[in-house]
Amino acid sequence: MNEAVFQTPYVMNRTAKQGFLVNELKRLTDFHQRHCEPYQHILGKVPFKRDIRHVEDLPYLPVQLFKMLDLCSVPKAEVIKTLTSSGTTSQQVSKIFIDRATSELQSKALVAIVRDFIGKQRLPMIIIDTKNVIKDRKAFSARGAGIVGFSNFGRNHFYLLDDNMEIDWLGLNAFLEKHAGERILLFGFTFMIWQYLFKVCRNQRIQLPLSNSILIHGGGWKKLNDEAVSNDVFKQSLFEQFQIPRVHNYYGMVEQVGSIFMECEHGYFHTPGFADVIIRDFETLKPVTNETKGIVQVISILPQSYPGHSLITEDVGTIHGEDNCPCGRMGKYFTIEGRIPKAEIRGCSDTHAYDRQIGVNV
Repeated sequence: MNEAVFQTPYVMNRTAKQGFLVNELKRLTDFHQRHCEPYQHILGKVPFKRDIRHVEDLPYLPVQLFKMLDLCSVPKAEVIKTLTSSGTTSQQVSKIFIDRATSELQSKALVAIVRDFIGKQRLPMIIIDTKNVIKDRKAFSARGAGIVGFSNFGRNHFYLLDDNMEIDWLGLNAFLEKHAGERILLFGFTFMIWQYLFKVCRNQRIQLPLSNSILIHGGGWKKLNDEAVSNDVFKQSLFEQFQIPRVHNYYGMVEQVGSIFMECEHGYFHTPGFADVIIRDFETLKPVTNETKGIVQVISILPQSYPGHSLITEDVGTIHGEDNCPCGRMGKYFTIEGRIPKAEIRGCSDTHAYDRQIGVNV
């Protein structure tokens, strides 16, 4: 595997990237077919080009399949942690089996992506969540996995919320006083930031000194869309309340941890060298042209321990271009419009909101 792609994830042009990905993905498809019996049976029933020459030729699995089957390509003794998706309490959750090699690749990938946006220095960090969510290190929810992954970019971590999902004001004031004048990293899930930080401070007319901070957030948008809160409104509201100058959304899922797509300064998600997206037609599932809305397929070379390297999602997106984003990063850049109609709620913050409504903590 080309280690350079984990050092500089946004420099590979289309030609070089497609050649690299095809080789890696062909290897992974063959490996998982030989070592994961359910995957082998599925590929035996699904027509696809055996001579894979383009990323678009790769067979793909629906993400829902991870809720129905235990898909694992390594002996269970080699599994060091099992990740679960953020389904609501009434839903089955995906189970993702991670071995050491896959875990290391996920960490390398996340470091490469996030450093490109915030630099190499570890920053004082506020995690807009409760510490309870990361109690069990061997069985993480998607929310817990996100917190643990991003916490590596911070130091002196402060968990903003107590067990009752209320702001720890004493702890927050002490943290801000200790790190006055320093650049601060904020991380959390979209709806939770809006519900438990922004709305609380807006209602109490509290303006926090966060003008020298960076916010990274991800997770579902359904609850915010219901409140007519767009990405632009989200950013503008946080700026007006806290003067946060840099807000980066990211798109990712537990089925491909590490291969996140970060939002650049111009509002586009970007594909790193070790991952890609394809947009497929709603009816034919054939790849569509740029600027055409369709179903999102996500590609990643990271899943070594389970066949999650090519997945069709329940999300709707549009690719806007490749290798020519104004931010200067190479690769495809795209936007996400939401979920396919009638698709279940599964974003981390959306499912938290749903379960709070019915009185269950996630």
